[in-house]
Parts: sequence; C-alpha cells; structure tokens
Amino acid sequence: MHSKNRASPAKDKPGYVTKINKELCKRCGICVQFCPQGVFTQDEEGYPVVKEQEKCTGCLSCFYYCPDFAVEVKKHEEGKDKKDGGGEK
Repeated sequence: MHSKNRASPAKDKPGYVTKINKELCKRCGICVQFCPQGVFTQDEEGYPVVKEQEKCTGCLSCFYYCPDFAVEVKKHEEGKDKKDGGGEK
C-alpha cells in the first residue's frame, strides 16, 4: 500500500516541465533530434510538441542546442500550481 502511494505522484507529475515558445521557434527540429529521451515530436506545421513530458530527465540538450532560445526546461515544483494559479481563472 505504501509503495503504491509513493509511485503515483511521480507518474502524475513530471520531474521537469518543458515548454516551446512558438513565437521564437523557427521549426528547425534540432530539439526533436537531440533529445535523448524522445520527449518531442513535430506537429503538421513542423513545430516541436512535448509528447512525453514524463520522460524528460532535465538534461537540457534541447535548451542548449536550440538556436532560437525557444525551449524552456524547469524543474517541477510540487505545490507551485496551487500557489500561483489560485487567483487566476
């Protein structure tokens, strides 16, 4: 019972949150190619899409190789959503 409770939060919340800024992205696909975990795919317009966020290990390859500074990778902070999003609807 205890091991089940410990395992479920890891599945529900990723260790890292990866975002693509489409305003900066030029659809080069470098982040897709250099991600060792296969986190990204590309949509029909060629933009990178975070497909499997839970696979992100925070290696920052996508961040460092992106020539347009369009990738953001942050460590997930538990409870941050409640504090920051509480007043917004």
